[in-house]
Amino acid sequence: MAIVQFPEGFVWGAATAAFQVEGAYREDGRGLSIWDTFCRIPGKVWEGDNGDVACDMYHRYKDDIRLMKDLGITSYRFSVAWPRIIPDGSGEVNPKGVEFYRNLVDELLANGIEPMLTLYHWDLPQALQDRGGWANRETIDHFLKYAETVFRALDGKVKLWATFNEPWCISFLSNYIGAHAPGLRDLQTAIDVAHNVLVAHGRTVRLFRELGIRGRIGIAPNTEWAEPFTDREEDVEAAWRRRGWLNEWFLRPVMTGEYPEKLAQWFEKLGGKPKIEPGDMELIGSKIDFLGINYYTGAIGRYNPEKGDIFGFEEVPMGWEKTDIGWNIYPQGLYNVLTYIKREFGDIPIYITENGACYNDEPDAVGRVRDARRIEYLKKHVLQVARAIGSGVNVKGYYTWSLMDNFEWAYGYSMRFGILFVDYETQRRIKKDSFYWYRKLARNNYIEV
Repeated sequence: MAIVQFPEGFVWGAATAAFQVEGAYREDGRGLSIWDTFCRIPGKVWEGDNGDVACDMYHRYKDDIRLMKDLGITSYRFSVAWPRIIPDGSGEVNPKGVEFYRNLVDELLANGIEPMLTLYHWDLPQALQDRGGWANRETIDHFLKYAETVFRALDGKVKLWATFNEPWCISFLSNYIGAHAPGLRDLQTAIDVAHNVLVAHGRTVRLFRELGIRGRIGIAPNTEWAEPFTDREEDVEAAWRRRGWLNEWFLRPVMTGEYPEKLAQWFEKLGGKPKIEPGDMELIGSKIDFLGINYYTGAIGRYNPEKGDIFGFEEVPMGWEKTDIGWNIYPQGLYNVLTYIKREFGDIPIYITENGACYNDEPDAVGRVRDARRIEYLKKHVLQVARAIGSGVNVKGYYTWSLMDNFEWAYGYSMRFGILFVDYETQRRIKKDSFYWYRKLARNNYIEV
């Protein structure tokens, strides 16, 4: 058995998001989000599930933090619910919402766990969506007010701040593909949303600096890795466009202040173009302190303009194993993403802000959740992180998705990503086998292979 050691001080963490775990959707002044609305549209979410109760973490956070301490993680990534802080998105601040997150952060710190705070993980106040949502540039100003409220409330307590989680999902998945709230299907709207979110990110980074907020700030895009089925030029180009849609369209402007030209030309051919105002690109390229990377899957594909996606990329099934949500298991893709970032953008500090697997294992007759497949998935991906570090990539930490089973967006409660099993009827948490495996990894700072 070989030992693969991680650098001293490497951060081992776990992640959740507000709408997926908190519940208490109408408590203590919280306003409605676009996801509260989306869940109530028939056919949008599996069996009409919603986040009204979720994992009830709003009331159970102290118990859950005790579980985190037992897990041995040194950092917990969570998001703040904008409708809990400013219920209608643009009006008065809700003091009870601010108090909840102050209490949460204080409890984490009291247990020796550093918070990583994500300002936006998809729960836009519905009142702002009614005025155009992220497609309306006024939303940027409202987000800045919200961000400033959170910055001032938690300055000095939070050292790691992420502006947005997965801008591709906020824009294209939600406004072009229509699978997530608000469920629109318009390419230009999706491009507008993507651009406005990036401008909001850049302005938030500037605000963070201007206010002198302590700590470091970054962003957490989702990434995938697409490889061409052959080395034919059309396959190579289709795979590049697919990777570019998920990676380049968001990473390059944040890191360099420029959109990838080839992809911009392709969008224009399809009838979509970013509405760039003077100064936008300089704002988007505002220097960040770290990059968060969410990675789950990848694919191999070829050019097929009739059956492919908008970029002509058609996946070719390679017989890879899949998780229970149907995603390819492609650990090498994580290494490819990380080395691509170093090659293109230099030695930016990186945190793997999400990586994990959906396996719907239930407790057995003695109450044990034997999720050996999740352990294998995590092991393979953690090894690719170690490989990237050995190749000179500046990876500082790893957060598994997720701490606990939770509301999985359009899949409702049908898909389980947690290392803690949640019985949604009783809210009982059960430590899965993967919990104990991850605890050993976090405590030892090495992996046995």
